[in-house]
Amino acid sequence: MENAPEFITVPADPKFHKRTGSNISGTSSELALDLEDTHTPANSETSSSSSKELILRRKRRKCIPDKPNYSLNLWSIMKNCIGKELSKIPMPVNFNEPLSMLQRLTEDLEYHELLDRAAKCENSLEQLCYVAAFTVSSYSTTVFRTGKPFNPLLGETFELDRLEERGYRSICEQVSHHPPAAAHHAESKHGWTLRQEIAIGSKFRGKYLSIMPLGTIHCIFHNSGHHYTWKKVTTTVHNIIVGKLWIDQSGEIDIVNHKTGDQCHLKFAPYSYFSRDVARKLFQCVVKQAYHMSFKFDLIKKKKKKKKNGEFSAPESKSMLSALPGMAGEKKKKRATKLLQKSLHGMFSLRENAENMYYFSELALTLNELEEGVAPTDSRLRPDQRLMENGRWDEANTEKQRLEEKQRAVRRKREAEVTRATEDALWFERKEDPVTKEMTHIYRGGYWEAKEKQDW
Repeated sequence: MENAPEFITVPADPKFHKRTGSNISGTSSELALDLEDTHTPANSETSSSSSKELILRRKRRKCIPDKPNYSLNLWSIMKNCIGKELSKIPMPVNFNEPLSMLQRLTEDLEYHELLDRAAKCENSLEQLCYVAAFTVSSYSTTVFRTGKPFNPLLGETFELDRLEERGYRSICEQVSHHPPAAAHHAESKHGWTLRQEIAIGSKFRGKYLSIMPLGTIHCIFHNSGHHYTWKKVTTTVHNIIVGKLWIDQSGEIDIVNHKTGDQCHLKFAPYSYFSRDVARKLFQCVVKQAYHMSFKFDLIKKKKKKKKNGEFSAPESKSMLSALPGMAGEKKKKRATKLLQKSLHGMFSLRENAENMYYFSELALTLNELEEGVAPTDSRLRPDQRLMENGRWDEANTEKQRLEEKQRAVRRKREAEVTRATEDALWFERKEDPVTKEMTHIYRGGYWEAKEKQDW
């Protein structure tokens, strides 16, 4: 209320109250942050619980600036790529989306609830079904997301702290510049840890570009000690030169429980022009030779049905499940189907105006939102990426070329030295994995402690 003499005021005890720097109320998220800093008396359970409620009620952004309509002469750029390595060619931001590869890697946690449920499972096969569903869920956004993430600079980091809101937090770091590789570590208070190191291999074939993620993903459940590993499949971007871009996945994934020996085999069949099937996900899943499932993802229909909450319906999924001879009964078959379909139904619901916001999911829209206290190397602070998100693409291109050339100059200088310096990561340590025996980067700890002290 403004200019209301009858407005009732209640004086607060100054010991428990902290004024903000302004008499004007800010946004709800700013208010929540101000109140989080308010002094909390020791041994006060009420104050502690109300503080947690404020964090849980914090509103994350639900939109970003609309994507500008820039024309691009694709051939003038692509003709310079012939015979050259794509990672060394400065590409304009017109091909990008305003997120880094570290942020895109963090999007694997979009359906973290599946791992929360898996952690509660007492039956290892039931747990394996949830892990399989989680594995598939990481491809939910590739139906529409044809933009290329920004290549992270060496030493760049990205944190996602949803510990109070969702029960997990994760940290990524670019641990190698050439070949580019990123390490990721996520931990949840619901009883699981996810870690991975992903390097990207690519092949440009003129009409299409194949992207091969190299590296192993680990998921460990604390209570049972079950340790699962798997690798990602190949992603192919079609119609690079002519036509509308579309993306397909192909290959096989073997999810292995190293404690019990249980396995789940996933097969992603590539789309064929000679097939009657639509160009979408089609795969088969076999869980320990007990269940055989095949799922088919359909495109969102052109006539989208608008829901009350302003979101469009997600791609429908159909499934067929059959028990192999002499295996599980009808009840167990239905249960296994439901477990896997929980990650498919309602997956990746599109917001209104999604096509102008790079088809970002609800989580993706929040990833580049500025937050206080993150490391100076955080992806949110990249000037070229921020300029692109704000629609200033010409300035973003200039800044992107400056940053990339600066990194190349540093690398050339390092290569010219007699004693070449190694690319040591700050938060991850390169060593042999005790399970797979591969050389990989494993989180050494210390990031969240450094953030709390603000000692970088």
